Amino acid sequence: MATPPPLERRTDTYAGRSLDVLRGMVLDGQLQPGQRLNEVELARALGISRGPLREAIQRLASEGLLAVVPHRGSYVRTFDAAELRDLYELRTALETHAVRLAVRRADTEDLQDLDDLLGATEEVLESDVDTAYPGELDFHHRVVALSGNQSMLRAFGDANNQIQLARSRSGRQPRRARDAYQEHREVLRAMAAGDAELAARLLGEHLQHSLDNALSLFDTTVPDSPGGLDEDKE
Repeated sequence: MATPPPLERRTDTYAGRSLDVLRGMVLDGQLQPGQRLNEVELARALGISRGPLREAIQRLASEGLLAVVPHRGSYVRTFDAAELRDLYELRTALETHAVRLAVRRADTEDLQDLDDLLGATEEVLESDVDTAYPGELDFHHRVVALSGNQSMLRAFGDANNQIQLARSRSGRQPRRARDAYQEHREVLRAMAAGDAELAARLLGEHLQHSLDNALSLFDTTVPDSPGGLDEDKE
């Protein structure tokens, strides 16, 4: 199992910081879908007791990234194709409504920021023909943030993290990254024109393309449940 660096002593809580570290390890693939967490090893590596670590594990379970199995331990979640479709349905409902709100609430500066974000994305994609879409330049997060609805933004974050984990079972296609960039451009043009319904329709179509691509590459070799996985003894 990947080993995280020890946590520095700071004023924020060990549980909060271990939550950030573990979430990052899951989403970055350092902890693989189906993998059991060794609490003793993780607590030792982080330099904390198992209490704060277990708080973080319970939080990640509530976010849908971990599964806690009584008397068995905690595992990184795996998703099947039906669950991935469900997540995309939720994300589509959230984002299409968010973009309608964003069209009403975003000002010229907000739209310019989105344009700048896509400009930076284009530079990354042009610099390396084999690169995937840069995750740090998240057009979707920025659009949902422009809705001004913080509850919607939190729900989007949880759904998006689960999708990111679920899609770790599918490959990456550089061509899809370029198609996604062009689709983002179309959404932004509709937003700039003040056409909320067109922006929502284009964003929904974009998410459907994303789902179709993920399903076409979905890897079914990863175990779907903790049963049968090798258990690290604590």
